Amino acid sequence: MSRMSHSIAIYAAEAPPKAKQTNYPEPFASRVAGRRKHPLGDLFGLKNFGVNLTHLAPGAVSALRHAHTAQDEFIYILQGAPLLITDAGETPLEPGMCAGFRAGSGNAHHLVNRGDAAVVYLEIGDRSAGDRATYPDDDLQAQMDAAGQWVFTHKDGSRY
Repeated sequence: MSRMSHSIAIYAAEAPPKAKQTNYPEPFASRVAGRRKHPLGDLFGLKNFGVNLTHLAPGAVSALRHAHTAQDEFIYILQGAPLLITDAGETPLEPGMCAGFRAGSGNAHHLVNRGDAAVVYLEIGDRSAGDRATYPDDDLQAQMDAAGQWVFTHKDGSRY
């Protein structure tokens, strides 16, 4: 089989990266520098859930620590040894391990790469309308608008 991409299947590692790597406003956007997402589900026109092949450089974080009200999330570690940080504390992960975050649980989470090598993982999330995200460590909250775009505000509701 050729290594060329086609409409039925591709090599995930060859998927183009997102043109805009984060929707966070500053001062938060710079905190996810070193994270590179390659949207896989979008390449096939998937509408109900998204799949990203995500790379974290040493020292990078996957996102600000957050929890969703309507969106389930799932991660599967392919390479490297990130630290999963949740409300319960820190959990070291390694290739072959996975974790899931149920919508509405309030369990804020993110991955941190404190190692010397890149971390690569799959992240899968549904695209539930009306989702909100809370960020317990930051003056930030988000709501998905009718067009499927995140709108970020301070916790008092004022926009960034």
